[in-house]
Order: sequence, then C-alpha cells, then structure tokens
Amino acid sequence: MIRACSVSELPEGEALRLEGPVPVSVFHSQGGYYALDDTCSHQDASLADGWIEDCFVECPLHAARFDLRTGVPDCLPAKNAVRTYPVVVADGVIYVDTGVRQDVA
Repeated sequence: MIRACSVSELPEGEALRLEGPVPVSVFHSQGGYYALDDTCSHQDASLADGWIEDCFVECPLHAARFDLRTGVPDCLPAKNAVRTYPVVVADGVIYVDTGVRQDVA
C-alpha cells in the first residue's frame, strides 16, 4: 500500500497525482475515493489535471472521459480503459494498493 495523503488534503472534486514507475491519480468524488493510472490511454496527459464530474474524469487534452469506478472510457477519442486500484481509508489517511510495498521509516 502506498500512502497518498490525509483525507483533509483531498477535498471533494479534487485529484492528486502520485509519482512512481507508473503514476497514479487519486480522486475524491461523490463521497468516495478512487485511484486510476494517471496517464490517459489515448495520449500522454495527466488525468489528475482533468475535470471531475460525478464519477468521471475528463482528460484535459481531448475530452475523453473515464469512469472513476472502472477506468472504462465512455466516449472517444479514448478506446482503452485505464487500470484502477483499490483505495483504503484508515485513521484519516488515504492509501492506494498498487501492489507495491512502501516501507515506513
């Protein structure tokens, strides 16, 4: 699990980009937290920089929209889904399960 941020640091309707070998975006929408691969499957753009509405994020480059729950695009130009990751909230902290262990010093 990777620590993303505290709940207070990610207000409703906002996103956070986590750097790494594969960047991941964490979104707060409709009272829930969601995590997706950060890079749009259509072209190299950060989904964390996109617009969040309901449970969708719109890519800032060409307006492809991805479902935050499934990673599936609902319109062109994107045709391929982006990977989703489980999100866990514990003790006021948001964690993303990317399958990579993060040691705490």
